[in-house]
Amino acid sequence: MCENMSLPAPPEDEATLLQRARGLAGFTLEALAQQIGLGMPASLKRDKGWVGMLLELHLGASAGSKAEQDFAHLGIELKTIPIDSAGRPLETTFVCVAPLTGNSGVTWETSHVRHKLARVLWIPVEGERTIPLAARRVGAPLLWSPSAEEEQMLRQDWEELMDMIVLGQVERISARHGAYLQIRPKAANSKALTRGIGADGRPVMTLPRGFYLKKSFTGPLLARHFLL
Repeated sequence: MCENMSLPAPPEDEATLLQRARGLAGFTLEALAQQIGLGMPASLKRDKGWVGMLLELHLGASAGSKAEQDFAHLGIELKTIPIDSAGRPLETTFVCVAPLTGNSGVTWETSHVRHKLARVLWIPVEGERTIPLAARRVGAPLLWSPSAEEEQMLRQDWEELMDMIVLGQVERISARHGAYLQIRPKAANSKALTRGIGADGRPVMTLPRGFYLKKSFTGPLLARHFLL
């Protein structure tokens, strides 16, 4: 794993974080892994979070897998996003785990989704399968907060999806629900069940779910900021 060559301390402010992120642009994943002595997986099939971890180590992130933001002291979340040669996102972006119980009184303002997306450092990474993992390059970073319009788009989807969860319709939620934000099962296997609310209001066991940003949201976001 990581031989822990001098890893940077957490950045003291936004400007330092952005400067570090800009310093990674143009490097291949292999070069960045070698710089800190981190072993490279053969593929991302079993190591989905590896690219994010590599960049976190270079940037001095502190949260690890905790529920708080990656740079909690700055209120900033790091999101790596695989893109194609035209700069378009190749997949949806995981935001956070969807709470399936204990949701009475939860509002958009106090939601985990809003908290996680309040300030995001987006780092695009080449993701086309034709490019070997080692040769994929890191792109220019973008520090983003949702505009009033973007927040309204997310809020609408979140409220629709949370209504379905509270009303015991979690099993009916599909990837088609939500124009920009979706809920999908998030489990390594079908045996990893969690407690949810059934249609009759009683507890049921169901797959854990996660909130994901659709490409219909991240695509225009990247295009606007990178003038694609």
